[in-house]
Amino acid sequence: MSVEDTQPLISHLIELRSRLLRSMVCILLIFLALVYFSNDIYHMVSAPLMTQLPHGASMIATDVASPFLTPIKLTLIVSVFISAPYILYQVWSFIAPALYKHERRLMMPLLFSSTALFYLGMAFAYFVVFPLAFGFFVKTAPEGILISTDINNYLNFVMALFFAFGVSFEVPVAIILLCWSGVTTPDDLKKKRPYIIVGAFVVGMLMTPPDVFSQTLLAIPMCILFEIGVFFARFYVGKGRKKADEQDEEDCADEQSDDSEKPSA
Repeated sequence: MSVEDTQPLISHLIELRSRLLRSMVCILLIFLALVYFSNDIYHMVSAPLMTQLPHGASMIATDVASPFLTPIKLTLIVSVFISAPYILYQVWSFIAPALYKHERRLMMPLLFSSTALFYLGMAFAYFVVFPLAFGFFVKTAPEGILISTDINNYLNFVMALFFAFGVSFEVPVAIILLCWSGVTTPDDLKKKRPYIIVGAFVVGMLMTPPDVFSQTLLAIPMCILFEIGVFFARFYVGKGRKKADEQDEEDCADEQSDDSEKPSA
């Protein structure tokens, strides 16, 4: 490999490093701005459980450093979530030059909608799922059992639910991409609806903590989002493949015109 061949690779690696550093700096700046309010952030995240606990019950810390480290850990995770739009913009800026025009026109709305849907999934988990789930768990506890949840275990539990619901709300985007690329069609997806519903409950079982309540609350929105994705995918069927073929034809025509303009020997 010649030096000229390695120059593009080196330039891409340098740009990738620059994008990663910018993303890390963004996360760090947001973390430094929020770290003073770490305890307040944890109190806000734990509010759905605290409001459901019986009188006199509270959360506990089983490790010595948990009261300090757990809110800091939560603040770092929140900083990553808040930085997600900027991180996705850096990803977009890195890959955009390698995309066709019709792909760039599709990717930007999808990046925006996927970010919004991820935040919507987290909001659904916080405002709908948490109050229902924690109220159900507290009321079904055996008599004489004092509920005292460890703060670190609670954080792991809610972060798993946040991530599960955030990812599950990306179903419409995934369906649109599959139909746009020609992998499947809305009619094929409608025929496979019974299998997809069963698959939604299986995914809910795998992505949520081991309880039927959380699994059901995740599977039902996934089924609804599947129907929404199938509806909107009708407007994207085959467009990606068609435009890609048109782009290939234009590239071939340009190459042939360039060859014809070359002087003959």
